[in-house]
Amino acid sequence: MSLIENLNWRHAVKAYDPSKKVSQEDLNKILEAARLAPTSSGLQPFRVIVVENQELKEKMVQGALNPEVMKDSSHVLVFAAWDRYSDSKIDEVYDYHTDVRGLPRGRFGSYTDKLKEIYGAQTAEEHFSHTARQTYIALGLAMAQAAELKIDSTPAEGFSNEVVDEILGLKEMALRSVTLLYLGYRDEEKDYLAHMKKVRIPMEEFIIQK
Repeated sequence: MSLIENLNWRHAVKAYDPSKKVSQEDLNKILEAARLAPTSSGLQPFRVIVVENQELKEKMVQGALNPEVMKDSSHVLVFAAWDRYSDSKIDEVYDYHTDVRGLPRGRFGSYTDKLKEIYGAQTAEEHFSHTARQTYIALGLAMAQAAELKIDSTPAEGFSNEVVDEILGLKEMALRSVTLLYLGYRDEEKDYLAHMKKVRIPMEEFIIQK
């Protein structure tokens, strides 16, 4: 199927079948799609935490808008962004870039110096606002890959960031949760959206051409 057909197939599933699990092979493909997402300056300022453990999922539902969806999903992917930029993080990423490409470290020094200057003038909240936005690109690619594999998904912002961060120890990793992605297989009887027509505004209204 084409990407457009896959996107027409998918919807934000409202009820999962807890007996059906996503295979490790398919999960790896979804995670690889997220890993390959483009990011500002190639810094990849976020990580994806994979939660399969049922006890953890049941703890994370505190404050969630759709607790049953979280609990019954096969996996919960937590997209967590750097809490701030730092000179050391920028250097670490670019040292890795040059090492992989067989270039001398410091090859991009003038560029990284500029990045440090820009971020050095910003607050920690401005940093997090920027790193958090990067996660949505990866989230979209992960959903597209899941749809290609005919794995259902539900993106979620309706959860308690404080609860998730505490349970997963994200603060200690200098990370803050941004979005969740539930993965699994829909419960055809309980998922009320499963048999409804997909609705999006018409193309002529959605696109504004100048």
